[in-house]
Amino acid sequence: MKSKKSMFQSIFALILSLAILSGMTVAVNAEAEPQTVDSGTCGENVSWTLYDNGKLVISGTGEMYDYSDNGNNYSPFYYKKSLVKEAIIEEGIISIGYYAFYKCSSLTSITIPDSVTSIGGNAFFGCSCLTSINIPDGVTSIGAFAFEGCSGLTSIIIPDSVTSIAYYTFYGCISLTSISLPNSVTSIGDCAFSYCSSLTILNIPDSLTSIGDYAF
Repeated sequence: MKSKKSMFQSIFALILSLAILSGMTVAVNAEAEPQTVDSGTCGENVSWTLYDNGKLVISGTGEMYDYSDNGNNYSPFYYKKSLVKEAIIEEGIISIGYYAFYKCSSLTSITIPDSVTSIGGNAFFGCSCLTSINIPDGVTSIGAFAFEGCSGLTSIIIPDSVTSIAYYTFYGCISLTSISLPNSVTSIGDCAFSYCSSLTILNIPDSLTSIGDYAF
């Protein structure tokens, strides 16, 4: 028969083990549940939430607001841009505003839903860690300077719905190696691909009727 001391030691060991397991469970749960860093609105019916794991979620319906590089009109998450590593735009958003992700230099990936029809000018200006982007088939308009200075961008898919490449759209995308333009594109604006120094493969469609100055 166990002594009282031995029984006490066994009970103590059991309690200690349960406490350790409980602590581990709490730690795992805490890691699995990202915490909100900040949130707000970025459209009449559009909101944004930034989590401590670097994920920025844009949700709601309709258009995002347009912004600028003026300090009085930066996007609401501009001052926390160094925390943004992944951006997810949810279904229901129909436009990405001007300067929306301006100089989000830590952004490595972006998810754009089929509901988006337009990408505003300078939307991804200076997103130097963004390596690839898939533009959905619903997009018909990509604004000027939209991807200027995306120096890490190596590949991009442009859908058949796009009819023109605006001026300076991919200016300074020094890692972009190849691009295939769909047959829907009829014009390429000035300096659209200037300083794309790694570009070695370019598919120019028969539909193209206008190429701007210094396009390449």
